[in-house]
Amino acid sequence: MTFVQLIECRTSRFDEMNRLMDAWVEQTRGRRTATHDLVGRDRSDTSHIVEIVEFPSYEEAMRNSELPETGRIFQDLVALCDEEPTFTDLDVVRDEPLCATTARRLFETLAAPGELPPLNDLLDEDCHSHDPVNPQDTIGLDAVRREYRMWRDAFDFTFTIEDLIAQGDRVCARWTWNATHKGEFLGIASTGERVTMTGMTLFRFGADGKIAETWWQHDQLGLMAQLGALEALEV
Repeated sequence: MTFVQLIECRTSRFDEMNRLMDAWVEQTRGRRTATHDLVGRDRSDTSHIVEIVEFPSYEEAMRNSELPETGRIFQDLVALCDEEPTFTDLDVVRDEPLCATTARRLFETLAAPGELPPLNDLLDEDCHSHDPVNPQDTIGLDAVRREYRMWRDAFDFTFTIEDLIAQGDRVCARWTWNATHKGEFLGIASTGERVTMTGMTLFRFGADGKIAETWWQHDQLGLMAQLGALEALEV
């Protein structure tokens, strides 16, 4: 279970504290067990500093605290504080990157039967789509929906999300696509073939939390081979 330590202190010497934390990061390189460190300053009280440190588990956090550099840095940290820091130990019971949830919802919506919904709750009105199937970028929600309908008209399909990684305003998904070829696709009439394809999609999110840009990479050559489109090129 992921473990988070919340550290609060008051200081008028934040720049020195920041340099101290840089020194700790450098001195513990390759041995520390912390995976993420976030520091915030209270907008209503700039002397109030909150640090959130994430660990894979409580046990890893304890190993981190036993590093000799951690003990020395802590003593130096206390000296920079106006009062004794406070610590809150938290077991993470819910961790939900909202952008990742939106990306997953898009895959589920694209594969769902029935009429394709407007998608305006997931995609920005000026969304840009980069897909190697199209020679030019697709720009605008209506145009992106037409691009998606082209795939839906040609195939009944499902996505299996193999990996989903979120960082800042970007989400990257690695997926496997399984489909039945039911309609015309890039000039190829319906074959009824069961086909599969692997790929990755990178999403960029706007300030409103909607998808603003997508980059699709997939094994189009492998798909065309499964549809028999490469047989005429064989010697």
